[in-house]
Amino acid sequence: MFRKIGLLSLLFGLSLGIFAEEVLKLTLDGTVNPATSAYVLRGLTEAKRRGAKAVIIELDTPGGLDTAMKEIVEAIMNSGIPVVVWVGPAGARAASAGTFILLAGHVAAMAHGTSTGAAHPVALGETVDEKDPTVQKIVNDAASRIRAIAEARGRNADWAERAVRESATITATEALELRVIDLIADSVPELLAKLDGFKLHDDGTLDLAHVTLREVHMTFKEQFFAYLADPNLVYILLMIGIYGLIYEFLTPGIGLGFVLGSISLLLAIFGLHILPISFVGVGLVLLGFALIILDVFVASHGLLTMGGLASLILGSFSLFEVESPAVRLSWSTVAATLGTLTAILLFILAKGLTAQRHKPHPLTTLAGLTGEAKDDLNPEGWVLVHGEYWWAKAEDPPISRGEQIQVVAQEGRFLRVRRLSPKS
Repeated sequence: MFRKIGLLSLLFGLSLGIFAEEVLKLTLDGTVNPATSAYVLRGLTEAKRRGAKAVIIELDTPGGLDTAMKEIVEAIMNSGIPVVVWVGPAGARAASAGTFILLAGHVAAMAHGTSTGAAHPVALGETVDEKDPTVQKIVNDAASRIRAIAEARGRNADWAERAVRESATITATEALELRVIDLIADSVPELLAKLDGFKLHDDGTLDLAHVTLREVHMTFKEQFFAYLADPNLVYILLMIGIYGLIYEFLTPGIGLGFVLGSISLLLAIFGLHILPISFVGVGLVLLGFALIILDVFVASHGLLTMGGLASLILGSFSLFEVESPAVRLSWSTVAATLGTLTAILLFILAKGLTAQRHKPHPLTTLAGLTGEAKDDLNPEGWVLVHGEYWWAKAEDPPISRGEQIQVVAQEGRFLRVRRLSPKS
């Protein structure tokens, strides 16, 4: 009887586990890039497959790539499952592209001590002419898109446009007062409690009274590509890769330059596949390397090296076609990388060329050198001469192993030897 009751309880528990209603939680922490975009899209697809009641996106980002942000926003806007975008925990922010993602959510929430805004599409601190038609086109496009998103969700479209045009930034409390977000929650459990019974803009109502929270983590591949979606890291890997291969090609044998250069270059190619690049920038970088290497073999008094460095610097800053202020190549990275690697390469090549100019003094014969018998020569066996093993024939056999010998003549790879101290 008790066994039957226990079995029924187990089956009931399993059935509850199978059919339990779920809320899936994603964590977008870092820049918005193709890897994080793929992660969010995969999470929304899995939520639909599992029939989840809602999806929570925990957001903390300084911004990112416009193309990746568009993919995330479109996926959220067209999701058949309610998507809750929560900026948290305290200290988090939804800046730049993150502002678009926050406003796109069916429910927008923030924790105390968080902020959002600063969605201007041009990098802050850059000297740009706001009257430039190209800049105006970019700003107007971003302003119209964020306004359309805010209007579709019934949020403050005027502030949303200010976030783009004026880089306006607000705290969680101000966002709630200005109707930019729907609620404030300082933790996920508090957020779930406030979401239960929440009326959506499309007249739907969330029912999250008895749900289980299931986290969807990034796969190793997504984490790997997200890590490589940093122009500074990709640039360093690219420079190490090219410098390493150039060093390997200019020195004999296969060594550290080939191994380190190949691995770095492959990782850089992965990163370049993720980030938008300019072929003009790539061409300038390759031209710069060619000029530096040419200067090693041509007496240009450093002019080719100076031209190569100028080409490298110009190519470096035009290598990535990224508008976001959160994803950019810094001056310090370029200066430190180019300065260090160029100095190391030129030092090594200069030392190598100096050594090559020395007149060689080859050892043409072993005749007259002394060595040691490694076998009993009666009359032939192995001897050690000049740190090398040779097959030798004794002229005065037998010569015992360990005795000192002297080379009489070298005949190809064969030596004729005699005992260094004749027997008494």
